[in-house]
Amino acid sequence: MSDLAWLHAALISARPQAMSALLRHFRDIELAEEAFQEASLRALRHWPEKGPPRDAAAWLIFVGRNAAVDLLRRTRRETALPPEEALSETGDAEAETVERLDGAAYRDDILRLMFICCHPDLPATQQVALALRIVSGLSVAEIARAFLVGESAMEQRITRAKARIGQGGIGFETPGAIERAERLGAVAAMLYLLFNEGYTAGSAMASARAALSEEAIRLTRLLVRLFPAEPEILALLALMLLQQSRLRARFDAQGQAVSLEDQDRSLWDRAAIDEALALVDKALRHQRPGPYQIQAAIAALHARAERAEATDWAGIAQLYAALERMQPSPVVTLNRAVAVAKLEGPEAGLALIEPLAGRLSGYFYFHGARGAFLGQCGRAAEAREAFNRAIALAGSAAEAADIRRHIDRLDRPAS
Repeated sequence: MSDLAWLHAALISARPQAMSALLRHFRDIELAEEAFQEASLRALRHWPEKGPPRDAAAWLIFVGRNAAVDLLRRTRRETALPPEEALSETGDAEAETVERLDGAAYRDDILRLMFICCHPDLPATQQVALALRIVSGLSVAEIARAFLVGESAMEQRITRAKARIGQGGIGFETPGAIERAERLGAVAAMLYLLFNEGYTAGSAMASARAALSEEAIRLTRLLVRLFPAEPEILALLALMLLQQSRLRARFDAQGQAVSLEDQDRSLWDRAAIDEALALVDKALRHQRPGPYQIQAAIAALHARAERAEATDWAGIAQLYAALERMQPSPVVTLNRAVAVAKLEGPEAGLALIEPLAGRLSGYFYFHGARGAFLGQCGRAAEAREAFNRAIALAGSAAEAADIRRHIDRLDRPAS
């Protein structure tokens, strides 16, 4: 990790706690965000010289809170100060500023912030985008990539969501039981996107972004404790654990990505897998199927295979077909095509994905899969063209390097 990478990782990890506490103090999402940015700038100036504080989140809350109060005082002629009760005058030291998540349940700042961002008055796309921006601090470009939309369109979504909250129609109080249930789906979607943003990082950023996946798992564990009879939340945690269990096997010693089939399965975390499989079984016993349960069941079939050759591709194809009926998506169809190709050959997979070309023209994995199918069909020139398109869309150096290895394999027979 570079000299400043540790600082970037610390800011990423501390952001959810710091932002949620600042929002509780000031009840103004723009002011809280500005306060956190000011605290982060001061951290960039002071931490490299003096070293990191004992509690990064507490330091950022303490400094950000003071910065926001100073800003309010400087602008008091244009902006009225919030009412006294809106400013949490605890008179605390840094260590007292941060409340621990696991012990605070719904009084916890982070969870309250998630439910504010996922308020039902906001459209679903705005809910998840706002939560990813405010809670996790993902950039607009990162969020746009997750949603397969342009940056300007995503910027507009987030701006509109902030404006809606800022207009005062959305309260900052902890929601009641009925409201919590209504917002649970949006919170689950946000947590899974947060997990994926950390999990899919290339090897060079894996350690810095690992905090995102770990935070998503931690918050999902809290949801499981709060909603122990909700099968989709049980399955979501299982899905995260199953994917996280493969973390050590995903990159080789040179930092190159290793495909699922080629991974050393002895490196998989068996304890995480066992916990996840138990969660999947518990979720399915509720007999209320949902998208996360199907995805967790697919991941479980991969985890149960001791060797890649033993993978139950027929079961995976059936599960993707069920997911496609429940939640139609070109990405789901693309994944089903990979399973079908394993069973019926690359021509069958290619036939499934060709109709998706228009909707997935900007999707890295579509062109990678298409190139692989074309190469297996002996259509090397078309495969090379698809792989080159994938490289142009790669979100990391590891993704681009993986595709280049496919192109090298295409060239070997000719040489």
